[in-house]
Amino acid sequence: MKKIIALVLVLFSVQAVAESGVKVLEKFIAGASHVTADFTQLSLDESGKPLQTSYGKFYLQQPGKFRWNYTKPYLQEIVSKEESVWFYDADLEQVIIKKIDQSIGDTPALLLSGTVDLKEKYNLTEQGTKGGIEWVKLIPKHQDSSFKHILIGLKEGLLSEMELSDNFGQLTKIMFNNLKLPKKLDKKIFEFKAPEGTDIFKG
Repeated sequence: MKKIIALVLVLFSVQAVAESGVKVLEKFIAGASHVTADFTQLSLDESGKPLQTSYGKFYLQQPGKFRWNYTKPYLQEIVSKEESVWFYDADLEQVIIKKIDQSIGDTPALLLSGTVDLKEKYNLTEQGTKGGIEWVKLIPKHQDSSFKHILIGLKEGLLSEMELSDNFGQLTKIMFNNLKLPKKLDKKIFEFKAPEGTDIFKG
């Protein structure tokens, strides 16, 4: 009888641990009405060879507003604007505008924007804790997703890292630093006007 009780307690303990990372993620998203952070983005090919390291600043305002300002090695901006996402490349002097729909619904910012029902779109599984970071794996339920899986790491209840594995074998790692949750952000952060002479394409 004692063995049965012990086994039941162990099972309940395992279940609690399995749910903890998902709960932490849900709690973070629920409280992340405004976010600012510095980020480092590392892109690797299918063999694990580094392709490029980028740096910049990230802004998020729920629901649905975000901005990635890439400062190194190239000046680029990704901004949500009027139910569209604007991809600006300063070196190419061009902007590509895409509607926010299923085709770009897996972008990291949209996952945190409060506009995506994670449990509806993904199977979420606890990946355990490593180096003080709790990991949750998101596997898309729809085959037309642009990613095989997404890993989200949280440290002390805050977003710490994201890993996105796409269907072409490329892995993108994003490390967040100096993450803050201010009460509000300047609305101008989420405005974008293409510089004069910029080519604009709609995708």
